[in-house]
Amino acid sequence: MRITLIDDSVSFDALTAGAQPLGGAEKAFARLPGALAARGHQVRVINRCKYPLPLEGSLWVGWQARRDEPADVLITFRKIELLDAVRGAGRRILWLTAPGRRLDRADNRKILETHRPALVFLGPSHRTTWRRPAWAEGFPVAVIPPAVGGPFLNERSSGPVSPPRAIVTTHPSHGLDRLLDLWTERIHPEVPGAELHIHSAVLAKGLRGEPVPDGVGPVLAKALAARAAGVSVHSPGNDGDMAAAYRAARVHLYPGHPDDMGAWTLAESQACGLPAVAQALGGVPDRVADGRTGYLVPDADAMANVAVLLLKDEALFQSLSTEAHAAQRARSWDAVAAEFEALWT
Repeated sequence: MRITLIDDSVSFDALTAGAQPLGGAEKAFARLPGALAARGHQVRVINRCKYPLPLEGSLWVGWQARRDEPADVLITFRKIELLDAVRGAGRRILWLTAPGRRLDRADNRKILETHRPALVFLGPSHRTTWRRPAWAEGFPVAVIPPAVGGPFLNERSSGPVSPPRAIVTTHPSHGLDRLLDLWTERIHPEVPGAELHIHSAVLAKGLRGEPVPDGVGPVLAKALAARAAGVSVHSPGNDGDMAAAYRAARVHLYPGHPDDMGAWTLAESQACGLPAVAQALGGVPDRVADGRTGYLVPDADAMANVAVLLLKDEALFQSLSTEAHAAQRARSWDAVAAEFEALWT
């Protein structure tokens, strides 16, 4: 089959995540073309990559590439309006990352009714964010959980460091302010030597004195004020760097957000064997098996209590770590590609 994938976001390709930080959604998009090509398809990728080049059996082309080349299948990523971007496509698929309720906006409905694409959601929790209206009867719908790849699936080469370390990757506006209070008031006093490493591109930007969005400054100030409680801010790294950071920690604290459907960094840390303590918001329940690979907690008190337990209890950490690593290894990008294939076969 001739398959075209299209994304209109930032400049990246299938090699980017190995060299520099890249968002989880972009990494998912970058991994699917190679998996489809490995299954014998002719794959073309249109995005804002800097240079046209063949990668992992697929051809990546720039945003100015011709849009009239025939395709049996068009997979559009995130943006509904991209369904109009390629002429002459046969079957059309919309791979969603935002909450499904956005499908019902009037401007989106017109495009969807024109093309009647198959809709792909990231997980069961994501699927519940859309109630199929009457006008969408007959739209194929699939739940296809993405996999992780590369360094996150390697065998653990070293254990957590001492003193015990917690990691947080949440955006500053997604509960980090409250989590910092929880760390300084509840968690660190119970485990005085523990460290909290915040991996945040926007906070690291502020740390360098660069402008940051409104609301981020106070969170950065609070993080800097908590240095005596073991809090530090770090720039996110490439996949290898982040895998090493996850393997050095004992717990991933994840406040969650209702609109965070992918919980991308949570999937990667789980693959590294890092147990999570998270609120069951957005796509988090699809990433963490409660009581097996981490804990889904109802409130801040529970998050503090379980975090303290994981920072202290080696046996509990090892049990959850083993389960988390095994669970993520069971899902491959070949399986993801096969489930996409089922939408047109």
